[in-house]
Amino acid sequence: MFTIEQIEAAHSNVKSGADFPAYIRDIKKLGVTAYDVFVADGHSDYYGDNHYKTSSPSANEPLTIADLVDAEKFKQGLKEHQQGKTDYPTFMAMCATCGIEKWTVDLDKMSCVYYDKAGNEILAEQIPQ
Repeated sequence: MFTIEQIEAAHSNVKSGADFPAYIRDIKKLGVTAYDVFVADGHSDYYGDNHYKTSSPSANEPLTIADLVDAEKFKQGLKEHQQGKTDYPTFMAMCATCGIEKWTVDLDKMSCVYYDKAGNEILAEQIPQ
């Protein structure tokens, strides 16, 4: 099965949200079937076949997730990030400010779904292939 080191090597090629589709293709080849990213500390849980799971360490200083969701501000910030206008730490801080607790990427469905603290779906997107 895949390791955090292999995932980090693939992630090292990501400079902005514009690089996301290539990253997804790379980790899918490793055997990742899905993963969750937690905004509060930046750690991720990666899943593979046969109930395989591994987790990355915290990736940022603790962020406070807003109780109220600002979906429009989030969508605008996500768009800017996907266009390469912001770096990952800036994106994570924006997610926290807008009330996004985590996102889930499903590599079989090629989808990315963003959630608030109550587990409500805020935005679902298809990942370009």
